[in-house]
Amino acid sequence: MRLSVGILFAAALALAGCGTTTTDRAVTGAGIGAAGGAVAGALVGAPLIGAAAGGAVGATVGAVTNPNDVYLGKPVWKQ
Repeated sequence: MRLSVGILFAAALALAGCGTTTTDRAVTGAGIGAAGGAVAGALVGAPLIGAAAGGAVGATVGAVTNPNDVYLGKPVWKQ
């Protein structure tokens, strides 16, 4: 079970870099992190805590990554 949570968390962090501006990347990172954190938290009985932690980590990772490092295209709301 821990391996599944770790894989899910790593995937959420890897996908946290959508968009070109710092704000876009932070917002999409927060959303992806919150979703992944809620799923991981649900596995251990604390989905709200997992969502909060995942959202915070996702926003941070999204804000500090460079668009040249991970670029998955324009966010859905800008296409």
